[in-house]
Amino acid sequence: MTLIFPKHYQPTLSVRDTEEAIKYIRDTFQKEFGKEMNLSRISAPLFVTKSSGLNDNLNGVERPVGFDLKDLPGEEMEIVQSLAKWKRYALKKYGFAVHEGLYTNMNAIRRDETLDNLHSAYVDQWDWERVITRQERTIDYLEDTVRHIFKVIKHMEHEVWYKYPQAVCHLADDVYFITSQQLEDLYPDLSVKDRENAITREHGCVFIEEIGWPLSRSKQPHDGRAPDYDDWKLNGDLLFWLPSLNQAIEISSMGIRVDETTIETQCKAAHTEERLTLPYHKAILSNELPLTIGGGIGQSRLCMLLLNKAHIGEVQASIWPEDMEEECAAHHIPLL
Repeated sequence: MTLIFPKHYQPTLSVRDTEEAIKYIRDTFQKEFGKEMNLSRISAPLFVTKSSGLNDNLNGVERPVGFDLKDLPGEEMEIVQSLAKWKRYALKKYGFAVHEGLYTNMNAIRRDETLDNLHSAYVDQWDWERVITRQERTIDYLEDTVRHIFKVIKHMEHEVWYKYPQAVCHLADDVYFITSQQLEDLYPDLSVKDRENAITREHGCVFIEEIGWPLSRSKQPHDGRAPDYDDWKLNGDLLFWLPSLNQAIEISSMGIRVDETTIETQCKAAHTEERLTLPYHKAILSNELPLTIGGGIGQSRLCMLLLNKAHIGEVQASIWPEDMEEECAAHHIPLL
């Protein structure tokens, strides 16, 4: 693990005031977000069956947490790693129309996560999904959606400033769009993370597009993406500059979802053609599920950003190595 300890860091809110602020941010954001995006709040599963193919395998190396159930012999359950696939089923099952959508609280366990200032074994985010038309599967529609999300986050800055002026983090006034290839061309000698930091430091808020396909110089994708939910030409990550750590923080990963053509193309490129026989993939190939756009917004990360915290453990209760807890305490970083 690699930790960052800001010099002279002193929390501007007590632990109890921080807990109050966390509740305020979460309650306010989800209400405003749902209204802005025309999303309804629904319940979501904590686990799914492995055989359904609904779980997200992320970069393909993370091990999901699995278990069995007495009354379902022969089936293996998996804690969801995201709800990207499940949400499309829910939109069809519950009869959502075009331009209607849903959001839900998603909780996950990432057992292989490297723990540091921004990463925890416990994941909490708002997962959302909305039905779109085939004509809206464009970069313009994606960027317009990103601007709506940015608008809500920017509004939250003002809400937090009103209640906690001593703690609020001042955000950029607009979002800057750049593709992952343009970013590599701009900073060819920097690592992926250093590129993200450089561009976000300059602009304050950046949406990096087209993540998944290999880049021309490195021959590697900007970041790993499962081949069977985002269209790699119509997706991206939303990053903000976090002053407390002097680095970029990813708040959201999102995209227009695969259709019957891109799911096959991307699974072949990722050498995961065997997934195309799973129920979810068959439903995409046969056009049984709606065309959608969706993503996830980190709840703890949003709180961390808006309150300018130095460690995600200041805004969520998780488990940390004992030496990390001791080092954080010595540097005035109170972990919940």
